[in-house]
Amino acid sequence: MFSRLAKISFAALFLSVGFLIGMSVQPSAAQSNVYDLDTKAKQMILVDFKTGTVLSGKNQDEKMYPSSMTKLMTAYLAFEQLKNGTLSLDDTFSVSKKAWETGGSKMFVRVDTRVRVEDLLRGIIIQSGNDATIVVAEGLAGSEEAFARKMTDKARELGMMNTNFKNASGLPDPDHYTTARDLATLAAALIRNFPEYYHFYSETEFTFSDITQQNRNPLLYRDVGVDGLKTGHTEAAGYGLTASAVRNGQRLIVVVNGLESTRERAQEPERILDWGFREFGTFPLFAAGETVADATVWLGTEARVPLIVQEPVSIVMRRAVRDDLKVTLKTQEPIAAPIEPGSVQGELVVSAPGLDTITVPVVAGEPVERLGSFGRLQSAVQYLVFGESGQ
Repeated sequence: MFSRLAKISFAALFLSVGFLIGMSVQPSAAQSNVYDLDTKAKQMILVDFKTGTVLSGKNQDEKMYPSSMTKLMTAYLAFEQLKNGTLSLDDTFSVSKKAWETGGSKMFVRVDTRVRVEDLLRGIIIQSGNDATIVVAEGLAGSEEAFARKMTDKARELGMMNTNFKNASGLPDPDHYTTARDLATLAAALIRNFPEYYHFYSETEFTFSDITQQNRNPLLYRDVGVDGLKTGHTEAAGYGLTASAVRNGQRLIVVVNGLESTRERAQEPERILDWGFREFGTFPLFAAGETVADATVWLGTEARVPLIVQEPVSIVMRRAVRDDLKVTLKTQEPIAAPIEPGSVQGELVVSAPGLDTITVPVVAGEPVERLGSFGRLQSAVQYLVFGESGQ
């Protein structure tokens, strides 16, 4: 048995600042090679949605107050129940005195009335109503405190390990925090898991109780491809925005926080998105199920077996920086029969100078049965006499 190293050079491609494999969109906690882009934001992250590659970041793992960007998780839990059928857009929730009295941005629900879930969602997403979040929290969990615990549990489930929620609105609390990376993870999960409800984030106005309010996301009013998500602001946190945009089939997610004005909140994320779309592109290496190589088989009914990748392998790379990108196949040959389809038989190693090494398992694409006793003897003699080719 010996180790096979097959190198595939992609010199015609461009050097990536980082990559993830397959369809995962959660930013990698291990990502270290992040291109530093100067920004006025105290915290920032820019992520490619399809691959999860972090294109740029600044203090992206630093704890921060999310303000009304908290409402992304409030809506997530509601969307989840809508999708599994335990909640309907036409269901109604009762408005408590607590919800009615809550300060800050409001939907202007009236105490002791009932409001449709669809209206409450628009009140949360478009109008950023703190009162609406409490109505939903109490309707789904009995109390805002219980709902906040569910929010934190869901954050852990999504991989948001540096997030803790104490309320459904984002009103100030010293133990209510997240990170730019975690908000990007949440935004990606919203887009990926709830395409049927994501349209709420692109709506620019909503009228409730004869009061029309505009969506606070400034990039929705500019021709930059943005279709969501949520702003936030408190004195402690500054001005923040979690936004997503699509151009030429590529979706990026940006999170900024700690800005000093609404003007900066409009300008910085647009500038960051422009830079990301201009500098980076997504390039596929292998499609799901594509054969990477054929490996020799030891004592099998077939002489060779295809080695495939089960998930798509893509990289996000800078367009303007050329260098050598190498993909190395590591496997042991010959592979002893019997071989089950889907069994791991090696790995692809994707590497480039100065970048984290990525490994992807390769599996047998077809079954290969073991030869009978006479066939095994004959094959062994041929291999010892003639080598791998048997000639």
